[in-house]
Amino acid sequence: MSTALTSQPHTHFSSPEDRTATEPPELRGLGRDGVRLMIATRAGIGHTIFSHLAEHLRAGDVLIVNTSATVPGQLDGSRDGSDVVVHIANRLPDGTRVVELRSAPKAAAPVLDGRAGERIALPDGAAVELIAPYPEPGSSPTGQGNRLWRGRITSPQRLSDYLREHARPISYGYLNASFPISAYQTIFALHPGSAEMPSAARPFSAELVARLVAHGVIIAPITLHTGLSSQDAGEAPQPEWFEVGETTAHLANGSKARGGRVIAVGTTATRALESATQPDGTVSAAVGWTDLVISPDRGVRVVDGLITGWHNPEASHLLLVESVAGPELTQRAYDAAVAERYLWHEFGDSALMLNAP
Repeated sequence: MSTALTSQPHTHFSSPEDRTATEPPELRGLGRDGVRLMIATRAGIGHTIFSHLAEHLRAGDVLIVNTSATVPGQLDGSRDGSDVVVHIANRLPDGTRVVELRSAPKAAAPVLDGRAGERIALPDGAAVELIAPYPEPGSSPTGQGNRLWRGRITSPQRLSDYLREHARPISYGYLNASFPISAYQTIFALHPGSAEMPSAARPFSAELVARLVAHGVIIAPITLHTGLSSQDAGEAPQPEWFEVGETTAHLANGSKARGGRVIAVGTTATRALESATQPDGTVSAAVGWTDLVISPDRGVRVVDGLITGWHNPEASHLLLVESVAGPELTQRAYDAAVAERYLWHEFGDSALMLNAP
């Protein structure tokens, strides 16, 4: 699979670096559902609070949510006597792991000069050996090296137990502290496997879910275990493992047959559901690895709307957002988010984008 995108997002805006959410909203005096929510539709742009989401959905709408739970995967390593941060992500079919090296101490930048056969020491006698670039040589579009590797980890105990004991959640340099794994779980988290939180669902609370159900909104699960989201500009998302069950397929198909709306909570839910959708828009049960890249060239076949956080300029996720909302509405939403000083990244604010009539 190529690591380069064949098209680029149409949406352009200045990166709001001073509007990064550097900590969970709970540490800013808010509940999870207290973050801001933009309502972006053909009729215009509105602003509210996430706890009011039910007021902007209709009875019979189907919300697709990701049940993957985040697992800790960030470790401090030693490389030729120098400190390095090691990200350990998806388990591949041959038992190896996707590995990323980043600068110490806060994982602010990728380290691109890794070498096949190199061993990096990890805490408590563990180590990771870099085997080969992942998914192929030249995984960094900058041409300066390889950002991702297929790595073999040796540890004194079962790897899942080792990571639970020694690793912390994967994070990046824009955060002001290290937060516990509970901060990286959504209310829907059931199945461990995500390297990073499926963060679009983070603002949901038990109270909000109860209001949605009482309002007649249907919540349907999928599972997609996320990879590393730190793509460089122009870099496509990596293959990810997903599952769409018979019940969710039935609910999505039934909604479409009734003229209802299927709204994905996040790019992960969109990718999973669209990976299980036939060219005629029919959803089938499916399980396995997906390398689907959703862009306006491919489009979406079943998803009508998207609940999402805010993505950096030139990120591949923007192509997916444009595919659901359309380039014009996406541009208007991002212009409004910058003007209204919405907060970015996994602990930031949200949007509901609906391009359907």
